[in-house]
Amino acid sequence: MKARRNKKQVPSFRKLLKTSKVKLENKLKNKQFKQQSTLKKYRKEQRKLRQAVKDAVSRKPIPLEDPKKKPGKRIEREEEEEEEALPLDMMDEDDLQLLKDLGQRASFLTRDLSSSEPVHAKKRKHERVIDKYEKIPRTLQTVPEKELIHLLPIKDKSGIIPQTREKPVDSNQDEEDQEEMEPEEEIIEEPIKELTLEEHLIERKKKLQEKKMHIAALASAILSDPESNIKKLKELRSMLMEQDPDVAVTVRKLVVVSLMELFKDITPSYKIRPLTEAEKSTKIRKETQKLREFEEGLVSQYKFYLENLEQMVKDWKQRKVKKSNVISLKAYKGLAEVAVKSLCELLVALPHFNFHNNIIVLIVPLMNDVSKSISEMCCEAVKKLFKQDKLGQASLGVIKVISGFVKGRNYEVRPEMLKTFLCLRIKEVEVKKDTEDINKPKKFMTFKEKRKTLSRMQRKWKKAEEKLERELREAEASESTEKKLKLHTETLNIVFVTYFRILKKAQRSPLLPAVLEGLAKFAHLINVEFFDDLLVVLHSLIESGDLSYQESLHCVQTAFHILSGQGDVLNIDPMKFYTHLYKTLFKLHAGATNEGVEIVLQCLDVMLTKRRKQVSQQRALAFIKRLCTLALHVLPNSSIGILATNRILMHTFPKTDLLLDNESQGSGVFLPELDEPEYCNAQNTALWELHALRRHYHPIVQRFAAHLIAGAPSEGSEALKPELSRRSATELFEAYSMAAMTFNPPVESSNSKRKDKVLQGDSFLNEDLNQLIKKYCSEDATPLPLDFTKYLETSQW
Repeated sequence: MKARRNKKQVPSFRKLLKTSKVKLENKLKNKQFKQQSTLKKYRKEQRKLRQAVKDAVSRKPIPLEDPKKKPGKRIEREEEEEEEALPLDMMDEDDLQLLKDLGQRASFLTRDLSSSEPVHAKKRKHERVIDKYEKIPRTLQTVPEKELIHLLPIKDKSGIIPQTREKPVDSNQDEEDQEEMEPEEEIIEEPIKELTLEEHLIERKKKLQEKKMHIAALASAILSDPESNIKKLKELRSMLMEQDPDVAVTVRKLVVVSLMELFKDITPSYKIRPLTEAEKSTKIRKETQKLREFEEGLVSQYKFYLENLEQMVKDWKQRKVKKSNVISLKAYKGLAEVAVKSLCELLVALPHFNFHNNIIVLIVPLMNDVSKSISEMCCEAVKKLFKQDKLGQASLGVIKVISGFVKGRNYEVRPEMLKTFLCLRIKEVEVKKDTEDINKPKKFMTFKEKRKTLSRMQRKWKKAEEKLERELREAEASESTEKKLKLHTETLNIVFVTYFRILKKAQRSPLLPAVLEGLAKFAHLINVEFFDDLLVVLHSLIESGDLSYQESLHCVQTAFHILSGQGDVLNIDPMKFYTHLYKTLFKLHAGATNEGVEIVLQCLDVMLTKRRKQVSQQRALAFIKRLCTLALHVLPNSSIGILATNRILMHTFPKTDLLLDNESQGSGVFLPELDEPEYCNAQNTALWELHALRRHYHPIVQRFAAHLIAGAPSEGSEALKPELSRRSATELFEAYSMAAMTFNPPVESSNSKRKDKVLQGDSFLNEDLNQLIKKYCSEDATPLPLDFTKYLETSQW
């Protein structure tokens, strides 16, 4: 009978490949679970065994018979037991003897075998100490069975050779087990050797050098390949928690600055957004996955870095010392300054990147900080951001936070916060300029160039490509321009709301000069509906008398900026503002600072030159006469600016040349003390001050005076050089300011200290002119010293 053929065939290799992945995964999971459960079971048994050994060693054995007890107590206890026991006369002698024998055996069988002290201790008095340890139960060294992994067998001439391999065991777990098994050893503390101051400094220098090298190595690795070494950012950031008290402060400062520079270099020029669930589930290439991991790591480390900087600033503000006491309270200020500096750098360098609004929220309160250095640092950073922000998105975020902060503090903040608004780029000219910067026109190839370099088919493709590019550029340019205008409008609305609130609620606030200066700059952008109310408020502020001279000048400047822009259509006579400026011009003099001169020159330009059609001849004559008188009272740089203004006015109003003639041109007498420029009869006077200024010690003042006496000609020997004639009055004032002047008049040599001061020219005037006027020009004046008299003679005063 033929043997039945086994129909069940061994599955082929192809069928094995078709086995579902789920089954394979389940098998692998079951195998891993079994291995883990076996290992856990073995560890549990070992733990129990160790616990049992510890309990046996620590427990004190209690023998059944204590040989140390006194015989008296033993007799008493035996008597009590005899009383409780049954009467012996009721038992037979054989039974009694049997019980005694059993009692002797029980004392051996029932006592604790682990006892180190036997029952009959007196008989073994001279037992050795080593024998006691022999009676302690031994711990068995049980070695776990090694788990084997069966590999594919090898076929040889001799036959099939099975192959196995030991399964690797977790080394960390083995180390933990060994630590638990080992008994605790006594720690012997060695005495610490005290170092001298010199040795301590050498050791600190060595430690610091090692830390610097480590920081440099990590930073270089990150810069060389940011995508591969992004994890090293975490290692570098962990050094912010340096615990060595010798170098902790310096190392933390170095790490803060290093990370700041790294983020500025490796951060992309776009904002990284979180991935959606659909994007996470889709399959992507390795390069894309690597880029995603880099972006996620960069954003997370950047976030943690900003949190660390914020914590440094908070610890300093709260005067909070950590429990570790690694850094002293004094060192926290230095750390906080470095942290604030880094935040300011990131605010300016990365306005497009993530968490920029968080940096703004941190920086704005520090602009009002008690520490002047930190406040100035933050204000400068915000100004720099405003100046370089072409689109206006970052500026809008800062303006919103500043406006809310000022309102929340009830307008009790530093004026520097509002002065940062002056750096905003919200002029129409700058918007057009920025649009050209962003969308630089690309030069397309001409037809001749195409014909020389390209084939017919390439020319056809190039034509279509250029057409598409032109359309895209037009769409992008229009979109960016509209976006800019929208952002600028919103920004200006917030700025004006802040200004108007202060004008309404805090008129005596120290913020008022900054508000008036801001209104003067942005007045041409204010809505026409607010003009009447704003002019009334400005005039009431001037009439109140609570303002300083500089603040009142800002009010005048703001009013005329409003009227020179959209205010031309309004029928408003600003005569009261002309009168106020004419009346207060003599508040400027050589004994005061020159801060107000620049504002006066700007006001005169707006009031007289730009509004020439609305200015009468009488008003122009009065202002020219008063300005020439003022030029005698101020410092040389101010005199140059005032004379340059008079030159422009004489060109703007040609009929004012009658002031150069000695003959009167009408009825009445000039009234210099009258505060009304229209009614002071300035046409009946002459500019005799120019002859005094012609003998001024400063050569540029002399040149301007001679030029005006000649009628301010554009050509001829009395005409000015181009470097003087082409510059405005404000520019000339700044160019010849006290800080920039290095003029030294020629004087005879002398060894006296007084002569050295005279040689300094303008600095001498700035320091000692008031004292000289009081000393030598009063009623009880003393005669001039010889050196000073010689100086006057040689310089043709």
